[in-house]
Formats: sequence, C-alpha cells, structure tokens
Amino acid sequence: MSEPVIEELHRSLAAAEGRGQWRRRALIFVAVAILIGGGLLYRVKHRPPPAEKFVTATVAVGNVVEKVQATGTVQPLLQVNIGAQVSGRVVAIHVDFNSSVKKGDVLAEIDPTVYNAQVKQQTANLAAQRANLQSIKASATIAEINFNRVRKLFGQGLASRSDFDTIRGNNEIAEANVRSSLATIQAIEAQLAQTTANVVFTKIVSPVDGFVISRAIDLGATVVASFQTPTLFVIAQHLLKMRVLADIDEADVGKVAKGMSADAVVDAFPGDVFEGTLSQIRFSPNTVLGVVTYSAVIDVDNREQKLRPGMTSTITVHTRHADGVSMIPNAALRYHPSPPRGPDGKPTPQPTAPPLGKGMARVYVLTADANGFEHEEVREVAIGVTDGINTALVGNALPIGTRVVVDEIDLHDKKTGKLF
Repeated sequence: MSEPVIEELHRSLAAAEGRGQWRRRALIFVAVAILIGGGLLYRVKHRPPPAEKFVTATVAVGNVVEKVQATGTVQPLLQVNIGAQVSGRVVAIHVDFNSSVKKGDVLAEIDPTVYNAQVKQQTANLAAQRANLQSIKASATIAEINFNRVRKLFGQGLASRSDFDTIRGNNEIAEANVRSSLATIQAIEAQLAQTTANVVFTKIVSPVDGFVISRAIDLGATVVASFQTPTLFVIAQHLLKMRVLADIDEADVGKVAKGMSADAVVDAFPGDVFEGTLSQIRFSPNTVLGVVTYSAVIDVDNREQKLRPGMTSTITVHTRHADGVSMIPNAALRYHPSPPRGPDGKPTPQPTAPPLGKGMARVYVLTADANGFEHEEVREVAIGVTDGINTALVGNALPIGTRVVVDEIDLHDKKTGKLF
C-alpha cells in the first residue's frame, strides 16, 4: 500500500480510539453521578427525625390527696407509773412483764409487820385514852355539882367570894380537861387511821386494767418511799388502742386539724397500715436546733396488738382531697422556658412576668408537636389541692389530654451556643 493510504489508515484508527476513550469516560461519569445521587437520596430517606425540644405530659383525670407526713413514737393511751406509799421489804411479787391485770389486782406486797405493830400500839393507846376520858368526865361532873351548890350559897350570902371563884375555876379546869382528852383521842384516832392505811398500802394494787410493761423491783428488795417515790411498775391501759405522738413541722401545722384521718406505719410491719384519727394538736412548741415543731396526737387502732410502746412510726395525715378532677404534674407548674439566644449564643434578658393572683399558676401548652417545630403557649390556670406530685385544676381551663410542657431539652452546645 502507498504511504498516503497507510497514513490515512493510522489517522482513522487514532480517531476511532479517541472516540472510545471519551465514551468510556462518559460512562464512568454517569456511573459516579448515579452513585452520588443514590447516596444522597438514601441519606434523605433514612435521615433521623429532628430531636424533640420539649418533655411533655398530658392533663389527666384522677384523685389528688394532700398529705402531711411526720415521725413520732407509739405510746399507750394511758400509761400509769406505780410506786409505793410506804417503805419496807418486798415479800411478794404477783405479776411480771406482759402480765394482764385488772383494776384492784395486787401487784406486790411489802412486809406489814412494823405497821401491824403500830396499829396494835395505837389501838391500845386509844383504849387507854378513852378510859382516861371517863375518869376526867366524872371529875368534871363533880366539879360542876360543887360549882352549882356554891353558886347558890354565894347568891344567898352564905359563901365567900373567894370560895365561889375557887370552885368556878375548878369547874372550868375540869371542862378543859374533858376537851383536851377528847382532842387527844381524836389525834390518836387519826394516827390509827393513818397506820391502818399504811397496812393497806403494803399491798401495791393496780389502779387500771391493762398490761405490765415494766417491773423495776425484785423479791426481797427494800423500798424507800421518800419525797420522790420510785417507780416500781408501769402499766399500760388496754393496748387495743394506741396513740402516736408525732412532731408536725411549723410549715404544715396550718394544714392539719382535729378529727382528720391519718395512717401510721412502723418498720416492724412494713406492709401494714394502721388507721387512726388526729385527736389533738398541742399549742406548746418544740424547738430543736432552731427547728420548731408542734406535737400532734394520733389515736390508732391496734386490734391485733402489733403496735408496741416505743416504736418509731411515720404518720400521714390526709388534710384535703379532690376526687375525679383534672390534674397536671407539678413539674408543669415549675417549668419556665429558657430565654432565646442572641447572635453571640448567649441568652438574651426577658421582661419579668406580672405576678399571679392567689390560687393561679402559669403552664405552657404545646400547640404544635412536630419534631423540630414544636411551639408552646403560656396559659394561666386556677389550681387547687396538690399531693406533691400532681395538682388539681379548678375549672375547665385545660381539656383532658392537653399536652403541657414539663421540661425542655437543651440542643445548644454549651461552649459555642450553637445548635447541635
């Protein structure tokens, strides 16, 4: 072949090869574009939804019970400390701890020997004094007769003035001796009555029905009854009814009143609730380390006799309640939105909201709930009873099911102030 023909053939082959390279490049570009577009489309379709801005709760229907809690000690309704009125050696003990006793039962006996001897001695003294009184009365009778006779003679001028005065003085002395003897007899009778009573007091008896919860004496011990009589026995009246003496904080004392129902629990029986009634709120304050409390007495049913004196009890007084009312969490009443941020990422100051009236509160209602586009709106509502977790709404300011904001989720970077 001639050289021109060969050159032309080379040019044709080169042109064909160049067109093939461009075609391959175009195919690669199209493939890459399809991959990038598919990836972008996948990311758009599978992108996670925007983060929620608020934590919300709904207005629901329920019962709200306002409660006041306090801690106290279980005590019997009546606890009697029994001592001895006379001194002596204990010769008998008839009861022990947990013994059931009736009014008038003998608990213990003190040796009555000394007191019986005193009774005999004073009885003899009384008999002697009464015999002496008869002699004194006889003398007084003779003195009175002599006085009457001399008085007649003196009236007739047959007796001197001196004799009359002497006889009259003797008569008055005889009358005084009678009165003195009578007084002595009364004194001896009083002493005898006291000594006889001491003999009775050698038997220590129970003044009430109940249970012996303490015995501080043993057989053979000597009891000394002085100005401060020692406590020998402690008797608690029947344990079917107990009381809890609890300390109510001064901030809560205005919420409680006599007659309110109350519950008591003790650590010994964690599953049992003992029902009771608030029977008294004492006016005397108790101040400990600057904390002021007032003693409240709660009468508690103890039919099963599980409660024992001295147990620590937590009492709950039901002060107010609202049944079947609209209620919202207390967190919704405490919530305040964060101020918007400025260009520098820092919160901008906002004007102070006007004060609310008594029994009113502000809540923030969620009016738009699309994630990332939530919107809240402030509402003023009337509130009532609260139990510390939920608060009852007064009226129909918020329909049931309304979503209220209780908290917000901070989506800003704490360093830069920008959204995540």
